[in-house]
Amino acid sequence: MSELQQSSHSRLDRIFKTMVVMAIGVYGLVLVRDIVLPIAFAAIFTVVLTPIAKRIETKTGRILSIIIVLIGALILMALITWFVFAQLTALVANLPNLENQYFELLNNITRSINERFNISTEEQFKLLKDALSSLSTVATEIVSSTGYLAYFFLQVPIYIFLFLLYREKLKLFFDSINPSSEMKWKKEVEGVIRGYISGLTIVVFIAGALNSIGLLILGIDHAIFFGFLSGTLTVIPYIGITVGATLPAVLALITKDSAWYAVGVVAVHAFVQFLEGNFITPKITGSKISINAMAAILALLIGGKIWGIPGMILAVPSVGIMKILLSYSSTLKPLVGLMDDSDPPKPAPVPAENREPDSSVEGQSIGQAP
Repeated sequence: MSELQQSSHSRLDRIFKTMVVMAIGVYGLVLVRDIVLPIAFAAIFTVVLTPIAKRIETKTGRILSIIIVLIGALILMALITWFVFAQLTALVANLPNLENQYFELLNNITRSINERFNISTEEQFKLLKDALSSLSTVATEIVSSTGYLAYFFLQVPIYIFLFLLYREKLKLFFDSINPSSEMKWKKEVEGVIRGYISGLTIVVFIAGALNSIGLLILGIDHAIFFGFLSGTLTVIPYIGITVGATLPAVLALITKDSAWYAVGVVAVHAFVQFLEGNFITPKITGSKISINAMAAILALLIGGKIWGIPGMILAVPSVGIMKILLSYSSTLKPLVGLMDDSDPPKPAPVPAENREPDSSVEGQSIGQAP
């Protein structure tokens, strides 16, 4: 076997072994989902909160600084939760009226379909029942995720406290894995996580404000709640904006006397999504997590399959971290090009003296006088 063949065989062998390890790792993540999910979210929040804790630590000591940071984060979460429940309470108070308007709208739609397409009411309800049954899996996932929140919010602060308390030991552990490395990837990963979380927070606020303004102009009930709900759902690319636009659009169909209000709701969300994807997010987050649409969609599908809705939230930053780690691997570095959103480098222009002569032009110049 030649040296070139041996090198190619060795490279394929390393890639194959890496893929096997990744497959086993994914299977393991499915099995230990309830354990790993709080740890993953806690690790991300720890990276964000570490600079704040370090500043406070110089004046108060480590344990007290961690407690202050955690209390501040919990107060912020409590304020957000209070706002959500206040809006939901107002929405639930209107449910009796909304229920009557919903059935009136449903009867009108059923009558219109019967007249135009000659589909009986029984057939329509059968089609609706089949469609709802296909969504039962998604509904079950949402309910199970909601029931998981109590356990999740109890575990995450504990892990954050421990990570902040033992961060030097964790750093020594990573340093001992590869003592000769300068751990450049660690700094890049921390920069990606901090840039992503801070940038995403600003993007969510801007998108929520723009959605709310648009819904207020249209006169949609609970405009601020639905606007910021849509803004929050932008953490799930492509899918979140669809869910965020559907809810107020349905509410507009129920409460308004014209379907154009629902069209306006969809138009508002489409316009905000256009601004967010092309101007807001690139300007705020920059190239911190620069992944293309193909990588993002695959990450969402894989993350949703492994960890459900929380996995979809973690999908994009996980791909950004994976891209950094792969860039430091000589074997797997070509995969970075499949994930990156930047344009491929243009080939360098060939100098004029090295260009091959154009035979057609040369023949024309010989056969014809100028």
